[in-house]
Amino acid sequence: MLSDRLTTMKKIEIVVPGEHVGDIRELLAEHVTGYTQIAPVSGMGHHGYHEGRLLYNDLSAQAMIITVVRPEALEPVLEGLLPLLERRSGVVWVTDVAVSRAAYFLPTS
Repeated sequence: MLSDRLTTMKKIEIVVPGEHVGDIRELLAEHVTGYTQIAPVSGMGHHGYHEGRLLYNDLSAQAMIITVVRPEALEPVLEGLLPLLERRSGVVWVTDVAVSRAAYFLPTS
């Protein structure tokens, strides 16, 4: 069966104002092998509607950062991430995913 060739991991999706993306990327650089950043993003949330177009620069729009980690690496990421989000606007989702090429998600050092 092909699904036997997939490995269970944790996907972390983070939406923050562009001005906070640098802090999130610094944190992730300590714990993950890579991430995907999508900006600008738009949507409706607790703070109202956020339009996806850039107003003045990439700091004025919302961004989404997506990464995948081994289950045992989730806690260290959340330990750094959740305090950041308590002090500023943003949201995080954690879901189970199955990935191919699991070796891509292992630390290189």
